[in-house]
Amino acid sequence: MAFYTTDELNELGFKALGKNIKISTRAAIYRPEEMEVGDNVRIDDFCIVSGKIKFGRNVHLAQFSNVSGGASGVVFDDFSGLAYGCHVFTGSDDYSGKTLTNATVPFEYKGHSEASIYLGRHVIIGTNSVIFPGVSLAEGTAVGALSMITKNTLPWSIYFGAPAKKIKDRKKDLLTLEQRYLNKFD
Repeated sequence: MAFYTTDELNELGFKALGKNIKISTRAAIYRPEEMEVGDNVRIDDFCIVSGKIKFGRNVHLAQFSNVSGGASGVVFDDFSGLAYGCHVFTGSDDYSGKTLTNATVPFEYKGHSEASIYLGRHVIIGTNSVIFPGVSLAEGTAVGALSMITKNTLPWSIYFGAPAKKIKDRKKDLLTLEQRYLNKFD
């Protein structure tokens, strides 16, 4: 996997860039001027990232993930990430039949709705999951593969399914490791 150099990243025109950024040259980045990228962020091959997005520290988007921040925005807090093939959408067309749909139709004929998305610290989303507009995933949320997240989550909980439901609590042992890791930089 080839990553952009620091100079190349600066040329792309991000709103803000931290240190040690690894963005694949095979990722598609649209509207970087609306994106803030924290330290130690990695975006792998074949990801599509567009719109208003804020990445905290140590965020990872695995291959084939799609993040559509639109105008509302997506926030990835520290140590959060998406496994392979996840999709995050801040906007959606109205599929009820009251309006037209798809990207070829002018906006005034569509019933488009949009709402921001928040992924808290230590949120991890399993392979091929989908996050819908307006969802806030609380700190420590873990979501199993092939899940559909349509509602806010509770902190330090594990969710699974379509739609995703809480299946159990998540341990907080990783917070000790986080502190050891961060102490290396103090």
